[in-house]
Amino acid sequence: MMNSKDFSLGDLLRVRHAWIAWCLLTICLLATAVLWHVSVRLVEDRTEARFRTQSLQLKTAIEERLLNYEQVLAGSAGLFAVSPELNRLDWHTYIESVDIERYYPGIQGIGYAERVKAWNLDQHLAWARGQGMPDYTIQPIGERDEYHPIVFMEPASHQNRRANGYDSFTDPVHRRAMAQARDRGQPMITGKLVLVQEEVAEDQAGFLMYYPIYQGGRTPDNATERQALLKGFVFSAFRMNTLIDGIVGLISPFLDVRIYDAEAASRDDLMYGSNLGSLDNEFSFEKTQRIVHGGRTWLLQTRSTPAFDYLASDPRPPIVLLAGIVISLLLFAFALVLIRSRLLAQISAGQYRAITEGAANVTLVLAEDGRARYVSPSSKDILGFDADQVQTMELSALVHGEDWPRLEAGFREARSSSGQSLPMVRARVRDAGGEWRVMEGTYTSMLAVPGVDGVVLSLRDLTQLKAAQSELHRLAFYDPLTGLANRQLFRDRLNHVVRSSRRTEEPAALMLLDLDGFKRINDTLGHDAGDELLKQVARWLTGCVREEDSVARLGGDEFVVLLSRISGPEAVAKVAETILRRLCQRIRLNEHEVGVTASVGVTMIPFDSEDPSALMKYADLAMYRAKECGRNNFQFFTPAMNIKAARRLLQQEELAAALEADRFVLHYQPKVDLATEKVLGVEAFLRWQHPEKGLVSAQQFIHLAEETGLIVRLGEVALRQACIQIQALERAGFEDLKVAVNLSARQVTDSGFLDMFRQVITETGVFPERLELELPAELLNEDPRRLQELLGALHDLGVCLILDDFGTGACSLAALQQLPLDVVKIDDRFIRDIPYNVSATDVASAVIALARKLHLTVVAEGVETPQQLSFLKSAGCTQCQGNLFSHPLDEDALIGFLVRQYERPLMS
Repeated sequence: MMNSKDFSLGDLLRVRHAWIAWCLLTICLLATAVLWHVSVRLVEDRTEARFRTQSLQLKTAIEERLLNYEQVLAGSAGLFAVSPELNRLDWHTYIESVDIERYYPGIQGIGYAERVKAWNLDQHLAWARGQGMPDYTIQPIGERDEYHPIVFMEPASHQNRRANGYDSFTDPVHRRAMAQARDRGQPMITGKLVLVQEEVAEDQAGFLMYYPIYQGGRTPDNATERQALLKGFVFSAFRMNTLIDGIVGLISPFLDVRIYDAEAASRDDLMYGSNLGSLDNEFSFEKTQRIVHGGRTWLLQTRSTPAFDYLASDPRPPIVLLAGIVISLLLFAFALVLIRSRLLAQISAGQYRAITEGAANVTLVLAEDGRARYVSPSSKDILGFDADQVQTMELSALVHGEDWPRLEAGFREARSSSGQSLPMVRARVRDAGGEWRVMEGTYTSMLAVPGVDGVVLSLRDLTQLKAAQSELHRLAFYDPLTGLANRQLFRDRLNHVVRSSRRTEEPAALMLLDLDGFKRINDTLGHDAGDELLKQVARWLTGCVREEDSVARLGGDEFVVLLSRISGPEAVAKVAETILRRLCQRIRLNEHEVGVTASVGVTMIPFDSEDPSALMKYADLAMYRAKECGRNNFQFFTPAMNIKAARRLLQQEELAAALEADRFVLHYQPKVDLATEKVLGVEAFLRWQHPEKGLVSAQQFIHLAEETGLIVRLGEVALRQACIQIQALERAGFEDLKVAVNLSARQVTDSGFLDMFRQVITETGVFPERLELELPAELLNEDPRRLQELLGALHDLGVCLILDDFGTGACSLAALQQLPLDVVKIDDRFIRDIPYNVSATDVASAVIALARKLHLTVVAEGVETPQQLSFLKSAGCTQCQGNLFSHPLDEDALIGFLVRQYERPLMS
């Protein structure tokens, strides 16, 4: 059926021809995969061994460091045995000789806490003040049987001097370690704590090591004597980050290390984290060890990082893989060359050249006497006869008697017209079931072609074509999901009803339905659940109307019902009520029970219009009016709706023109830190410079912008102007002020938002840390997984994320914990009635307490009075903004305000 020229590469690659080559390729690729896997495993084993070695070395180094520090304390304790009446100068001289900053990194200081009986307190205070500490006092204040104040602390830095006089025995964490050291006569370590010397901004975890000192310079034999003869404690204060960073950087700089003050990992017990980021993400190796020292057990957790994996990577596995693939392909190509040579030798020049065996046609090769020499196997699928069976039959017995003369005449003409294709001939052919099939075919004379030597008759079954045409008609005019009429068929039916109503003067009605909340069902339960709901709604709607009425699906969750020959609006209202009752029920989708409601718009034919396009528009306007009226209701079209729509279109065009003309500006309202009484940032408010109305606030046009989609472009304009203002503030000397930009839910969920944000900060050169993005609370109702990915990407850039209108709507506490939010802003509705409304103050206090419990900064907006400000301070609010401090200002007024504010505090 083919010659050497027709034998293509695709034919050669078929399995039935080249199965040996394919087997060879498969074996070579499998061998390559095995060798590659072995090489990868060897590299992984070597990398894992390196990881475990570094982890063990890290544990040993930490234990040795703690032992060295214990020896330092033992030497310091021995100083008291040599010189019982040690003074502050002696202590300073000794610690200076030890040179802890050079030889013992990580020690914040070495101190001495003296045991003071209550009856000896006055004498102790006089002695301590005589040591050069005139302001010395014991903290915390209170009467106790005995005190353990810190009297010596070296080095005498500003931070360490804060600890003078501090009675650490009053703190449970210190007391537990001190009591154990006293009773056992051994050095003991405290649990996780923040050192007294720490600044607020440096509250890293720390711990203390206490070494007991007894009167007489020796350790008593039992616990009772030790309690009685205790003189005090020599101790060292350690900052965990300073202590461990040097060890990690020296031994395992590319491992992610965390140390917990417990035998199991817990966020609250975390004492040290190298912050390389892999512990909570992906990692290759992990090892957990325990460090036991000074009565404490620390959990040391190490995991590999991408940097560690990269440094341990080896090029040999890729080389093995690439070389194996290349060799396999070369062997495969060589085998194909051999196979092609063999196949070409088996093909004759004209054998079976014109015979096709497609399933859609029956191909026969007829000898000069009309006998079938070849029948394609497709005859079994189409006619039900085996090819051999047809060859033994007389063709006249298979063809309808009225059609046989046409086939016979065509055969004679083809036999005399060598090499030509003749016109189509149609005939009825009987199949194995006795049914007549209408078939269409052509004759081609190939008597002179070697390998064929006959007349080729190709018959096509028109039954399949008719079925395909029927399917195309169904796809063209019916919705494939619900089986209802689609938009095109419905328009034909609407035109017909309009013409009929005009002719008979009988009214009709058009109803447009839109499911309420369908998008949320699709987003939360998936499109399969949404499709199941649409099919069920289609069945409900079909059951609510008569047979002569029409139900169609326009697309998405929009359905239309066409009521022909209706008596009047009252009858239409009854049908609408029936539909709403039928749809207002709960349905189970994917193991979840959801409620279904619809909003319906109704227009009357021909009273409202005789134009089908206008009728569809009027029904759509009425449907949107039903949604505005609270959903789950129906509304008839009124001319006022058309006027409102026209006005809305005009406003939309005016808004788009203003956007093109760049008539939008930003005003800025300062945001004040209640602790420092200083401005720490501003919030940007969008204003429209209207040529007739003047300055228009965002509340008057932002809703229209969201509905029309212009909010995406408006948001980009606002973000770009805010970035430019940040640069202006930097030039004016306010480098630390942040600028907050409000975002809408539609803007944030737009697919191109993240790319737009990155482009704007790149083009303006603004650091993302200077920006704050205020997100509406309604955003928490969006798809949680997609929202977490988006906000996570913004947070990784360094942007501060603020949840606006906190406390309103359906704010999910689970979402608040999972999303990387930094700040929450209390809605001004909670501030408005403070302090005169007890309910408002209670709600505001609860909201502030909840936000602080979630470790979120709290900002209150809309502060108007000093009474509101006083309440917010007492309730623990961190930041405020409102007209009490300043109205929103333009760019020039903002600079002047900031200059005056830095000269004089706002709340002075």
